[in-house]
Amino acid sequence: MKKLLLLFVFAFSTFTFAQDKFTRIDSLLNYLNENNKFMGSLTIREGENVVFNKAYGFADVEKNIKADRLTRYKIGSISKTFTAVMVMQLIEEKKMTLQTKLNRFYPKIQNAEKISIYDLLHHRTGIVDYVNQDASFHASLDKKHSKEDILKVITSFKSNFEPGSKYEYSNSNFFILGCIIEKLTKKSYEENLLNRIVKKVELGTFEDKTEMTAKGAVTNKAFVPTTYFREEATNTANKESYSYYFDGTNWVKSYENHNSIAFSSGGITSTPADLTKFIYALFDGKLVSPTSLDQMKEIKEGYGKALIQFPFGERRFYGHGGRIENFSSMLGYYPTEKMSFSIISNGDNFVQNDIIIGILSIYYKMPFPFPQFMKMDKGELAKFTGTYASKEIPLKITVSEKNGELFAQATGQGAFPLTFREEKTFVFAAAGIEMVFGDNSFILNQGGMKFNFTKE
Repeated sequence: MKKLLLLFVFAFSTFTFAQDKFTRIDSLLNYLNENNKFMGSLTIREGENVVFNKAYGFADVEKNIKADRLTRYKIGSISKTFTAVMVMQLIEEKKMTLQTKLNRFYPKIQNAEKISIYDLLHHRTGIVDYVNQDASFHASLDKKHSKEDILKVITSFKSNFEPGSKYEYSNSNFFILGCIIEKLTKKSYEENLLNRIVKKVELGTFEDKTEMTAKGAVTNKAFVPTTYFREEATNTANKESYSYYFDGTNWVKSYENHNSIAFSSGGITSTPADLTKFIYALFDGKLVSPTSLDQMKEIKEGYGKALIQFPFGERRFYGHGGRIENFSSMLGYYPTEKMSFSIISNGDNFVQNDIIIGILSIYYKMPFPFPQFMKMDKGELAKFTGTYASKEIPLKITVSEKNGELFAQATGQGAFPLTFREEKTFVFAAAGIEMVFGDNSFILNQGGMKFNFTKE
């Protein structure tokens, strides 16, 4: 459940497009998959029409179950956009307003009398992020947590800042909004999602279902949701996928969180096709009124009401990104062309932002040479190996070489592979790490922060 990076167009040398753009997009994703850089699925929709929809890799590596276009993945923080839509629907139903204060529902949370629904939707509350700040969750991510227990944890924190004074992303805000949805409707978040969004725009399939009646067997078409929130563990028999990280040799299954923790801030399971259908329906007026949509699109310090605007050249897309376990997802919609795309990876060993740049560059027939994955000369790599320390954080990182590839290992942690990007820059996409080497040093970039390391 992490924030998304902005997309920028890179300038490349001229390139002759001998292939159809969708064939070339397919070639790019196959190329990444074959080089153990990507597993997942991509959908591109033009208006109501799906023009590209394909999966790559496996839903279950151990059981050799390949992913297909119906495979369902956890979408992380894109769930927030679904939650925001339901909040706007309740506002339209006059159950509350954007100015309604949090103390109406949870008066014990610090500054509840000052925090509005507007503040919660825009991450302007000062409420601490329970997922990333409370160590008890990281010690028991696989255990069920009741909403009451999580709300107690959220209530126990002191505010980070005065409500409304600035933006700071916090999963607590949308966890609270999910609880408010349940309080106002007296129905579960799962049921609200199903009836308010999933059934309304048919995010699912229709399958034959036979029932015995007094007149004999009767077969009807039954709606089976492919977008939903459930607390149960992943079940590949239900077309669901595990997530993986690459250890340099194999795809290794990621640790699975209990979905009660993510809840309305990041717990939805879906498909890229469903996500593009959802955002098209949202902008087409099928889920909220034009006024509500305009309010959702109001960007303040980079964030709307669970919508982010990001550029690709002169185009401005609306959407959201997500990350949970080792699933990484992105949803974008360009209103002028009614074009939407969604990519969900259940295994990435390459920066997803760069993959998206490649997809959009090819889609818009812009030059985009495929990245080169090659074994580097051991002598060259030897320049980077060694143990590095930083005066800025109490952490040492050892860089080593194995079979023409670099690996890094921080104090007390497991080793992770470093993928060559350019010149002296290497990345570990799964954790958003970039390491830029200099003479007996490197700069570690992660999450918008920079740390200087020097070789001992």
